[in-house]
Amino acid sequence: MDKSLYIAMTGASASLKAQAGVAHNLANADTAGFQATLTATAAVPVTGEGLASRVAAAQRSLSVSAAPGQIRQTGNELDIALHQDRWLAVQAPDGSTAYTRAGDLKLTANGLLTTSSGLPVLDAGGAPLSIPPYQTLTIGGDGTLSIVPRGQPASTITEAGRLQVVAARTAELVRGEDGLMRPQPGADAPPPAAGPVLVSGAVEGSNVEATTMLVSMIQLSRQFEMQVRVLQSGDENARSSNSLLSSR
Repeated sequence: MDKSLYIAMTGASASLKAQAGVAHNLANADTAGFQATLTATAAVPVTGEGLASRVAAAQRSLSVSAAPGQIRQTGNELDIALHQDRWLAVQAPDGSTAYTRAGDLKLTANGLLTTSSGLPVLDAGGAPLSIPPYQTLTIGGDGTLSIVPRGQPASTITEAGRLQVVAARTAELVRGEDGLMRPQPGADAPPPAAGPVLVSGAVEGSNVEATTMLVSMIQLSRQFEMQVRVLQSGDENARSSNSLLSSR
């Protein structure tokens, strides 16, 4: 009896954690450049005293989906949509270098180029990218920023910097608690990407399929209800057994 209760309890716990992952994906269905987290339930041996045949159900985050999101044309001069396996380098809150595919960039009052969440965008040299006052700005396919300085004629085009874009497959990176991607532990930083790396005036949307996530949420909810019923049935059976034993 205790075995069935234990299996149902660990299964219910794994279902709740998987439900949280699905909810996180759904919450970011409209976040630019977001990649869905892939999760699964696995059988994990129970360590400690007792037979080695004991197993528990555990939720595992397998990886991040590498499926491309839909490209949406915006016409905004600061918006960029990165090509497949290309990542924009940003400065994480802890000061380290991290990577994102969120291309809805913003410009602060001081001319600092940031992501929509306020993270400084890094240039090819690894420093936060600042843009002087300008009349027009163009981001080239290789990440070069060209401007016409304020007060200058249209023929005066100046290079204001270059975005640091690296080449790496999604499987080569890991997502941290802050939602940013970094190299695998012990791995070198991704190399700079060569050639065309982005499309300007467009943004890559989230690759989360809302319909699929909603179906997964319903399935996980039903699994959790079934596991709770097993727990309730086990508790009722245990009470009936105790009642029969005490009546003798």
